[in-house]
Amino acid sequence: MRTSPTLRILLPLLLVGLIGLAAVLSRRSGKPQGGSQALEQGAAVTRYGFALREVAKESGVDFVHQAPTFDARLGHIMPQMNAMGAAVAVADFDNDGWSDFFVANSKEGSACALYRNLGDGKFADVAAAMGLADLNQVGSGIVSGALWGDYDNDGDDDLFVNKWGRPELFRNEAGKAFTPVTEGSGLPAWLNASSAVWLDFDQDGLLDLFLGGYYDEQIDLWKLADTKMMPESFEYAQNGGRKYLLRNLGEGRFEDVAEGVGLVSRRWALAAAAADLRGTGYPDLVIANDYGVSEYFRNDGGKFTEIGAKTGIGDRPKSGMNVAMGDVFNQGRLAIYISNISEEGILVQGNNLWVPREGSSGDDTVYDNLAQAMNVEMGGWSFGSQFGDLNNDGFQDLFLTNGFVSADRQENYWYDYSQIAGGNKVIISDAANWPAMGDRSLGGYQTKRVWVNDGAGRFQDVAQAVGVTETFDGRAVAMADLWNRGVLDVIVASQKGPLLIYRNEADAAAKGWIAFELEGSVGNRGAIGAQVRLERESGVTLQELQSASGFCAQNQRRLHFGLGAATAAKRAVITWPGGREQVLESPAINQIHRLKEPGAVGSLR
Repeated sequence: MRTSPTLRILLPLLLVGLIGLAAVLSRRSGKPQGGSQALEQGAAVTRYGFALREVAKESGVDFVHQAPTFDARLGHIMPQMNAMGAAVAVADFDNDGWSDFFVANSKEGSACALYRNLGDGKFADVAAAMGLADLNQVGSGIVSGALWGDYDNDGDDDLFVNKWGRPELFRNEAGKAFTPVTEGSGLPAWLNASSAVWLDFDQDGLLDLFLGGYYDEQIDLWKLADTKMMPESFEYAQNGGRKYLLRNLGEGRFEDVAEGVGLVSRRWALAAAAADLRGTGYPDLVIANDYGVSEYFRNDGGKFTEIGAKTGIGDRPKSGMNVAMGDVFNQGRLAIYISNISEEGILVQGNNLWVPREGSSGDDTVYDNLAQAMNVEMGGWSFGSQFGDLNNDGFQDLFLTNGFVSADRQENYWYDYSQIAGGNKVIISDAANWPAMGDRSLGGYQTKRVWVNDGAGRFQDVAQAVGVTETFDGRAVAMADLWNRGVLDVIVASQKGPLLIYRNEADAAAKGWIAFELEGSVGNRGAIGAQVRLERESGVTLQELQSASGFCAQNQRRLHFGLGAATAAKRAVITWPGGREQVLESPAINQIHRLKEPGAVGSLR
């Protein structure tokens, strides 16, 4: 018999009692738990094929995220109310061949950052000069995320800035400046959202924008009408923010068509990702919801139907925070990783790795949760994660960050948290009833996960060994080849903490790799939604070019494949948005292939 998440919160606490709680507190030392000390990085490279060295400050990046302060009536639970907002989005905004990245700040009046890659191992913050620093003006809300996308098909990535407040859109002026174009664009006047996805849902060649609300869009977190604005249930809450699907009409104008195309639920969305999961040529949509079940919206030519329960993905309520996709078995099919909450001895929801069941396909695809079997289930209070081949061995690895509120190491809020979780709808939904948090921790000081894929259906956590030992409250994770060396580096945004840049010390010459940069001509120019199937002697690996991935994060647009010991690739099949195919026979390895979609000149809209 299945046990509800609420019971899994309450019963263990009652049984564990003071002794169990003391044991939990003793684990909050902030030190690596179990195992040997981290290997010297050279030894880690020898053993695992890579090591990660944190180089933010030496690379010119000195950024610390700041959090907002909401209505005073939320003061007793402010540490958890303002525990989200750190975000990172990667793009080559000036088209010079080097990945740059935007970093969100969230305190009223604080400055966001845009780090330009100087190509010499250093980065420079050019946000102020580009018009992207002063985005947290009092009365406009605060930044909760950002997403690059070429909405006007002019060849430059524009920037959408998500907010708990008034969202904003900036047009990229050939990498020289950004012009605010929110006025008259059709964007919502106000919302409380963290999740955003650029996708061409109707395949008309123009990028549309999905937004998933968290708090109700009528709520101004700084000027509450009342405190009845929390989730009505810890399991099946449906009083969150609405969903928006902003159809791109061209000329910088958008129209919300969410209700008309079937996106009508009010679950508490925290992350979303779009991909053609059924081979129809249209992007489907997967949403990780807090306080409830995940949702999978099937796209039938521009109309959406929720089929989560049918596929297995919406099988039970959890605390969904992240959606990342990767071909973990090299079978040419995308698995879906959704992170949740786990705290040993208290609450074990477990993260989910939804893998397509063998023999099922198309509209009849069923997913099995193999997270436990593949050793990627237990990730703490899990937030952002990304798939990427960190050691270029040909298999997708998984980097996960975690931690919610790290405060007093000796004081724990879990018991009080469980009390409100067990209340009825009226009690839970009113913030005034939530126990005061004070300076207590909740899921704090957690060690991260770097899971290496062994190619045989198991992942091994090597975080401590390869150099990821910090315990900041991590939120967003993004991957990019920041130094153009043929290996993936990792950027981590921490809530109320420093931005971290992990330089990958893998030897790019030791194992082969191949990368693809795609440009659309018939479909959207950024080629969002294009898929690359790389055929090798050992099998087929699939990647799709997505805008959003993980939690409040965006990877580089370049698709990177490790090749392991292979000295050649048989074939690359590019499926452009809408279903058109292009084949590259025997593509050269250890280089970037820049490809433009075959199509008529001037066919972009």
